[in-house]
Amino acid sequence: MTTPPQQRAARLRALHQPGSPLVLPNAWDVATARLVEECGAAAVATTSAGIAWSLGAADGGALDRQRALTPLARIAAAVTVPVTADVEDGYAPDPDGVARTVTEVLAAGAVGINIEDATPDDPTALRPTAEQCARIAAARRAADAAGVALFVNARIDTYLRAVGSPAQRRTDTLRRADAFLAAGADGIFVPGVVDVATIAALVAGVDGPLNVLAGPGAPTVTALAELGVARVSLGSSLAEAAYGLVRRAATEALGGGTYTALVPAASYGELNTLLR
Repeated sequence: MTTPPQQRAARLRALHQPGSPLVLPNAWDVATARLVEECGAAAVATTSAGIAWSLGAADGGALDRQRALTPLARIAAAVTVPVTADVEDGYAPDPDGVARTVTEVLAAGAVGINIEDATPDDPTALRPTAEQCARIAAARRAADAAGVALFVNARIDTYLRAVGSPAQRRTDTLRRADAFLAAGADGIFVPGVVDVATIAALVAGVDGPLNVLAGPGAPTVTALAELGVARVSLGSSLAEAAYGLVRRAATEALGGGTYTALVPAASYGELNTLLR
């Protein structure tokens, strides 16, 4: 990681092109980040869930800022592409704390963040729009003070958490998106949406790059590109798949005494060479 942060930030920003989306298979440690980079990713994004699980904690606010960001520094130092960090709600109860998180994210070597509007203590509620705008504005001020054009990806959880009536959800999402962009966000992340009509409406209604969460059941990257999506994230799904493989292989070995779940796998030699 020898490129100046200003250049890495500019590169990350330039990768958000509607119709030619930045595809992010989210990583959670150095090995997964290096694998993702080796596979051709133009940037590396972290998954808060994957990081939390790897540290023996649950996702959703269980980690404090220091524990959550320590792996980020190792990841950023290990890859040559820009890194963007999933910082959940900012690991802070107030805007000043969010600003401190951004300062530490930049010190760790990342040049982007995802910050969500959900509250960690209530799975059915989102922060009031004005409160979340204050947090986004604090993140922007901290980045500006550091002289780095941090890419702030504002996550809106209306669909993921099924907040409000289905008929009102799109309007609420677009209203929050407008406010968050005005407060200093650079892009909008709306997870929990997979139907083409809703994605197309969000692309048309959001005045900035739209990020969607993809995986089984979602449109292909090609289809999302045709809709005008600018960023496609896999979120925690890679970590879920990896841990699912551990469970399948362990169950097979402890039950039937066979090992077929272990094929195919990245070889010992491949991984050792990758991490030298």
